[in-house]
Amino acid sequence: MSAAKDFEFPNDVIFPLGDLYSDEPPLESELHLRQIILLLQSLELWWRNRNDFYVAGNLTIYYSQRQRRSEEFRGPDFFVVLGCERKVRKSWVVWEEDGKYPNIIVEFLSDSTAATDKGLKKQIFQDIFRTPEYFWFDPNNLEFAGFILIGGTYEPIEPNPQGWLWSQQLNLYLGVYEHKLRYFTAEGNLIPTPEEVAEQEKQRAEQEKQRAEQEKQRAEQEKQRAEQEKQRAERLAAKLRELNIDPENL
Repeated sequence: MSAAKDFEFPNDVIFPLGDLYSDEPPLESELHLRQIILLLQSLELWWRNRNDFYVAGNLTIYYSQRQRRSEEFRGPDFFVVLGCERKVRKSWVVWEEDGKYPNIIVEFLSDSTAATDKGLKKQIFQDIFRTPEYFWFDPNNLEFAGFILIGGTYEPIEPNPQGWLWSQQLNLYLGVYEHKLRYFTAEGNLIPTPEEVAEQEKQRAEQEKQRAEQEKQRAEQEKQRAEQEKQRAERLAAKLRELNIDPENL
């Protein structure tokens, strides 16, 4: 049985030439949308100096061996392809991308999709896509699991003490942090979102402003102390002169 051929259309259906826009169903909730955006933006920021990858969310992947867009297509919630040109695409068409499939796929579970994500899609990603790593995460109950392709079969990825799962493809950990799926470096550092980077920059700028103000205050205090020392020296010299003592000869 081929699990991939569950979409069938009449023979007289006409499909447009060229790239086909992704036509995926709406996401389950705002949580799912925000989670996709978080993973996408964080990775693009982390890899901002790289041009050899493609990352997308809720985008159709066409993979028909007969190169037909009317059959065999799937839309993972989030996926990354390595070793390709970094550019905007309407969809991912395998036969137009040197036969490349995603290196990593993440599905976000919901009540209506969990069975398919854990069953049919996992089977397709394992047997047809041959995607090296597959993860799923439920934004509501925080269920999280990951699998690595070994000998043609998905085997569970063992978590580290923090419960994170290592991705060899990304060279990063995936783990739950503050009820969201996030990336972590091998050293355990959280990969920031663009908003977090902006907030960090704002805080650094504020700290620099405070340090500059403190330096200014210290300089002013030094100036005042020097002026006070000068005034004391002048008063002492004046007193000595009143006593017919030349302070220059002391």
